[in-house]
Amino acid sequence: MVGAGHNGLVCACYLAQAGLEVLVVEQADRPGGGSRTDETVPGYRFDTHSVAHNIINATPVARELRLADVGLEYREMDPFAVAVFADGRIVRFHRSIERTVVSIAEVDRREAEAYRRFRDVATPLLDPLVAWMGAGGGAPGVRAALKHAPAAARTFAGQPRQIAHDLLGSYGRVLEDRLGSDLTRGPVAAFAAHASAGPQTPRGARFVYWQAVYHRIGQWHAVGGSDALTAALVRRLESFGGEVRCGSPVARIDARGRRAQGVRLESGERITADLVVTANNPRTALLELADPPLSGRVARRLRATHVSNAVQAVVHVATDRLPAYRGARPGDWNGLQSYVDTLANLEAAFVAAGDRRLRTPAPAYAFTTSALDDSLAPADHHTVYLASPAAPFETRRGWQADGQRLAEDLIAQVEVRAPGFRDSIRGVSVRTPEQMARELRWPGAHPMHLDLTPDQAGPRRPTRALASHRTPIERLYISGAGTAPFGGVSGLPGRAAAGVVLQDAARLGRS
Repeated sequence: MVGAGHNGLVCACYLAQAGLEVLVVEQADRPGGGSRTDETVPGYRFDTHSVAHNIINATPVARELRLADVGLEYREMDPFAVAVFADGRIVRFHRSIERTVVSIAEVDRREAEAYRRFRDVATPLLDPLVAWMGAGGGAPGVRAALKHAPAAARTFAGQPRQIAHDLLGSYGRVLEDRLGSDLTRGPVAAFAAHASAGPQTPRGARFVYWQAVYHRIGQWHAVGGSDALTAALVRRLESFGGEVRCGSPVARIDARGRRAQGVRLESGERITADLVVTANNPRTALLELADPPLSGRVARRLRATHVSNAVQAVVHVATDRLPAYRGARPGDWNGLQSYVDTLANLEAAFVAAGDRRLRTPAPAYAFTTSALDDSLAPADHHTVYLASPAAPFETRRGWQADGQRLAEDLIAQVEVRAPGFRDSIRGVSVRTPEQMARELRWPGAHPMHLDLTPDQAGPRRPTRALASHRTPIERLYISGAGTAPFGGVSGLPGRAAAGVVLQDAARLGRS
């Protein structure tokens, strides 16, 4: 197994559980990839990329691998989002739709009803997908999804033109059509932007429809930080007899004779294997590491896959208290705190990123998971994770200059909403896309490896020919965020890849 991100570890666990001898090699000094928690400010532990774990809690992965038995504990983040506007307004999005509507109505009753109507349309359309994830995909997932198909069909039949119009358009257009103002458009868009897709991305409507899923499955924090998922997976793998070797970057995947035979590390060590699964970027794995590299039509299609220049940039701020938002209530620091006041600013930031420019004020949000988990900071101190989902990977000025500029901008945005925030700061660490790309070996610093556009999702991820996790190179398989069904912290690509490997192993064993 190449790569000890969470998908690589999930795949390794299923394979080892089935009795295969499994070795995971990881280039970094620690496992986890985008699911790591590090002491980036002395004494304060921050998630370095992913924070909330939503999708994996809607799948059978944690249950099937019994991760709770090896220490994984999740706490629900409710409200899952709080919109904190610069003018002092606050709107809370709870898992309960009723509590959410009541919160919006405190500011604007008409907007509250518009949000309810939007959720009532989106929920039955997405329930088949939620059921599919809950069954782990594949044939069981299809059977589970079909149970919800009649309700989805009825919803579509009630608004066929509008829903078709939605699904063919951008999420910005859906928000403008379905919701009344930036009171809800802004915070809903803050979640949609996590897909590294801007409000005008064609056919991006599903990214805002996904808002309804949070009301179904909630949003979750792993106690100890995102790294707790990684640690539990490593412990489970070791309990099955598997092994993880860090600090072992792969130089080549031996694919002589169009059959995977092992890997050669950058140290020169050669590790032989009956099969190889890669959980890194599929383009890197098949076009750069495979020796000889993949060729022909499948390679051309893979080479043509695309990523945008808009990615996430993060600023870690250690404080001696939580941001004192005006009008805050208990629980307001549990989930995502949106500073996206207008849809227009988010759109402009994505346009700027495409032009290799950092827009300020940047669309931004915060997580303060230390409010739920006192293991992350010293007593009575806190971690404030600030991020912009629309930062450029390549920037004209360079990240040495733009990193400090972004930090100053995001801290200023908190100060406007929580006067006195600057005085609470005890340390700052900036994590630029350039740094993430270098540390994690993520081309373009893209956490999903590839854009989540319709041509690169589900049965087309990364391409139609490679969506089965099999490759034209015998006994070489792919997994990870750039493979089917989608990216994010779900574990589904790892689970699916393991299933394919075990199917093939059983077939070969019978032949």
